[in-house]
Amino acid sequence: MEIPEKGLAREQVLEMLREFKEGDVNYRDSKTWSLVYYLGDEHTRFLVEAYSTFISENALNPMAFKSLKRFEHEVVRMSAGLLGGDDNVVGVMTSGGTESCLLPVMTYRDRAASKGLFRSKKPEMIAPRSIHVAWEKAARYFGVKMVHAPLRKDLRVDVEAVKKLINRNTVLIVGSAPSYPHGVIDPIAELGQVAQEHNLPFHVDSCLGGFLLPFVEQLGYEIPAFDFRVPGVTSISADIHKYGYSAKGASVLLYRKMDYLKHQFFVHESWPGGVFISPALLGTRPGGAIAAAWASLKAIGMEGYLELARKVMETTEALQEGIRSIPELEVLSDPEMSVFAYRSTAKKANIFAIGDQMEERGWQVDRLQHPEALHAMVTPLHERIVEEFIADLKRSVERVIADPSLAKKGNAALYGMIAKVPLKGVVKKEVLKMMEQIYGPEMKMPY
Repeated sequence: MEIPEKGLAREQVLEMLREFKEGDVNYRDSKTWSLVYYLGDEHTRFLVEAYSTFISENALNPMAFKSLKRFEHEVVRMSAGLLGGDDNVVGVMTSGGTESCLLPVMTYRDRAASKGLFRSKKPEMIAPRSIHVAWEKAARYFGVKMVHAPLRKDLRVDVEAVKKLINRNTVLIVGSAPSYPHGVIDPIAELGQVAQEHNLPFHVDSCLGGFLLPFVEQLGYEIPAFDFRVPGVTSISADIHKYGYSAKGASVLLYRKMDYLKHQFFVHESWPGGVFISPALLGTRPGGAIAAAWASLKAIGMEGYLELARKVMETTEALQEGIRSIPELEVLSDPEMSVFAYRSTAKKANIFAIGDQMEERGWQVDRLQHPEALHAMVTPLHERIVEEFIADLKRSVERVIADPSLAKKGNAALYGMIAKVPLKGVVKKEVLKMMEQIYGPEMKMPY
């Protein structure tokens, strides 16, 4: 737990790293349904080389590292073109989806304040109940009140409810394309019209879909307009390290024009260390992530992304067809792309117990609540495990039905208990205790 008095041999350290990694989720076998967008070892080696070429460079100073500013500028232009933007669209690269969600809240808050557009000390933003949790974090960090709009039966936001929630303190409307939990696209065109009528900024969170939906649309799937083609959309976020298949730490945040982005810039002119300028949240901006994002877009190309999208969508359809073939399960709503949720239609088939059984069979499965469901995010390499997954899912359902006690064990019991706790503050308190243990001096893991 201490820095060694004498440094270890580098190969010994690397071997230790490899040993520690053995306990992590093995995403290479395509049994993981979130967190990683893996295209295989060849693409990974390419990203490693691109990243390592700029591993020490720092995009904090674009004058010192002009190459990184060029990469960032070209990534912004390529992304703008992909997402229906014109020559006026501007933006920055960020460290990931969370930063790309944090910054618009700060930016539109400060823009409204500069124009005297809200009168209370608590500006408000309106977002669907299904909005990514990063927006909740942004609201807390930047002192903006989160106002949730309810969802329709199809799990998309209720636009009429959004209209009723707007008041003189509203500084921002947010929609998802698609939502993380359910994979459905909110009515972006309708929300854009509402934003225009009330002269409000409207951000589309496409961190998940920004580098897949345009290609899915090209393949002939029905994708509602969700990007800068929609009047009223003032900004979009899209993660390159998701379906852009770049190295982790790369997202792009685009604004329709500089009038919005300029409120994001941070300038401090009287610091003894000199004039400090920052376009985004981070000071030091790792050059490797920017270079790898540029390299990924250039190397895969439009034809490559189109082929990857085809594989993803065909695999998604096969998986959903398999899930629907199991009488006790259903896919929630009608997701437009490769992210979806599925739940149990039979009381005797507890969905969380089914998730536990899938994990015993080696699958890494995420759980959802409100409603209770399991979650899948499909990538190209899932193409090879469709039959295996569906077979294991059928066996898991049969096992849970045969043994009702499984609903009272493992994660099924934990999630079942959480769902029944009337005071959610109690749940939060217990989770915080767990976090204190994990990040405490002894790092006590809960499992």
